[in-house]
Amino acid sequence: MNQKISKRLEMVAQFVPQDARLVDVGSDHAYLPLFLVERGVVAYAIAGEVVQGPYQSALQNVQQSSYGDRIDVRLANGLAAFEEADQMTVITIAGMGGRLIADILESGKDKLKQIERLILQPNNCEDDVRTWLEANHFKLVAESILEEHGKFYEILVAEAGNQRLTALERRFGSYLLQEASPIFQRKWGLEVDKLQHALDQIPREHGVERARIEKKIQQIKEVLDVSK
Repeated sequence: MNQKISKRLEMVAQFVPQDARLVDVGSDHAYLPLFLVERGVVAYAIAGEVVQGPYQSALQNVQQSSYGDRIDVRLANGLAAFEEADQMTVITIAGMGGRLIADILESGKDKLKQIERLILQPNNCEDDVRTWLEANHFKLVAESILEEHGKFYEILVAEAGNQRLTALERRFGSYLLQEASPIFQRKWGLEVDKLQHALDQIPREHGVERARIEKKIQQIKEVLDVSK
């Protein structure tokens, strides 16, 4: 069927190991499981969706494919989409807010013992995801960043292990800081512009609020100066 997916999901797919048993949480149309099964990357996948409309869409897409025996579509909230008996090895959660991703992992963390890899693509609040991983004995093994349709996306890949992150690494990503790609610099340069605009709207007498934003701007500028 030659499943097409976005650049964002393609990058997520690059981190899925060969022969993984994949749980895709919030699978929407089941595009990612279909893409990976079609290319022979995953042996079996569960497409989990908590909302009835996207669940029906995913179900229809899988039924219309020739992979119905290798992809299960399940109506479930978060990690409730699978059980220990399913013997899943990889979880992907893409296209949600970082706080929601952290909440999903927290709610189902008793199911993570058998999971070999988490591949997470938050739309925002990436530092919340990194903080959760660090506090729950997962270490980052890779990070990537891309721009698509004017939006920036970070992909965080984690495996079991302990890791201590600095405040800068939580916010900006240790791998992303080290690579300091043009996309990384563009993302944070635009964030400075946005914060500066917000600062310009705050009256001088609101000193505490101005100081908070000025601190954020200064931190980003220092990171960008180092990465040049």
